[in-house]
Amino acid sequence: MAPHDIRRPFKRAAISDQQKRRELSLQRQAQNRTEAQLQARRLASSILSLPNHNSEPQPLESLDLLPEPIVEEPETDAEDISDIDIRQAAKLKGPEARRWFASQLMLPEWMIDVPDRLNCDWYVFARPSGKRCFVVSSNGATVSRLRNGCLLHRFPSALPNGARTKESSRSAQSYCILDCIFHELDQTYYVIDMVCWAGISFYECTAEFRFFWMNSKLVESGACEAPSAHHRYRFSLIPVYNCDHEGLQTAYTGAVPYVKDGLLFYNKHAHYQTGNTPLTLVWKDETCSQYVIDTDNKGQVPNQQQVVLELQDNGQLVTSDDPAVVLGCLNAVFIQETGLHPGNLVRFAVNEGGLTFVDGKLEKADLQCLGKVHRARAFADSYSKIVFQYMVRHSPLRIEHLFASMSMITEKENNTNEMEMVG
Repeated sequence: MAPHDIRRPFKRAAISDQQKRRELSLQRQAQNRTEAQLQARRLASSILSLPNHNSEPQPLESLDLLPEPIVEEPETDAEDISDIDIRQAAKLKGPEARRWFASQLMLPEWMIDVPDRLNCDWYVFARPSGKRCFVVSSNGATVSRLRNGCLLHRFPSALPNGARTKESSRSAQSYCILDCIFHELDQTYYVIDMVCWAGISFYECTAEFRFFWMNSKLVESGACEAPSAHHRYRFSLIPVYNCDHEGLQTAYTGAVPYVKDGLLFYNKHAHYQTGNTPLTLVWKDETCSQYVIDTDNKGQVPNQQQVVLELQDNGQLVTSDDPAVVLGCLNAVFIQETGLHPGNLVRFAVNEGGLTFVDGKLEKADLQCLGKVHRARAFADSYSKIVFQYMVRHSPLRIEHLFASMSMITEKENNTNEMEMVG
């Protein structure tokens, strides 16, 4: 491949403002001070006290968890769901519960351009295939809940205050919140991030510090040991690498005890930011994931890319981003004829006209309406996911491009150092 072909993906016309938003996110981190300790404590309380529903699996062990008293409040509109007090989450149901709990996790954007200083400011690791969830230990019990708020497991664990043993602390301040992926094949919780440990919040700590603390404390706790009477599931750390050539290659091709589902990239300076963030990124290809292109409800890859968008009051079709990205608009007659209503999630096929970008912004999308999606789904697709899936079908960002980008960064830094020495 000629040199100009290797550089092409990084010099091609911009298709997003992902890099700009990365820089703004880091600036906001430096400026903002949040009540992170209170947020962690309330999140732990809401996850533990959320009522069980008939659709959830039966508890594996009888634990006398007493839900906190809930003060009756007026019903919350879906669009105001992110503004409710964390303690009110225990009374949410259906789409509102899914929407709120999903906003508590730090959700990666899809990598649609290569970050600046990838080999200096980023970590990389192989993402396990499985169910993303919060794991909370408190008051002698451990509970895991999926991003939609549904109970996954209730069990004893070796996490701080995670089981009723003589050694466990009864202090309400001693709780733990981990961001995990449950890998069903080996019944293991793979810890990808630490939100709180023994009552200490890590929301405002950098990923570099969180990963250091996570690696030292999780092993000390005994949570990584084999299951036992007071430790139902095993927890495991994931090898995290500096995203240089060697680290990226190891994460990409190295052996791991779980099924890979792409690579995760973490900015070393990123705080734990709830919701979508460009400071964590997911990237996939056929080598490191079984599911690169989205499949339909039958598990088949459709001939045309499909996207899910949310219908607004004014007929606009938007993504799940904040702020949302508009991909189209439906006229009132069509909305009335199809029985659609504001707030509905609607599936579209991307026709031959595809997506058109001008100066880094989406100008138009050639979409064909396929109908409403199943009501169990609570979110539209994000802009980065839509663009990543479009790129996979037309001009994918390949592993060779990531390596080439790092080579260009290293070459540029060497040239700069040489100029400084000459000067």
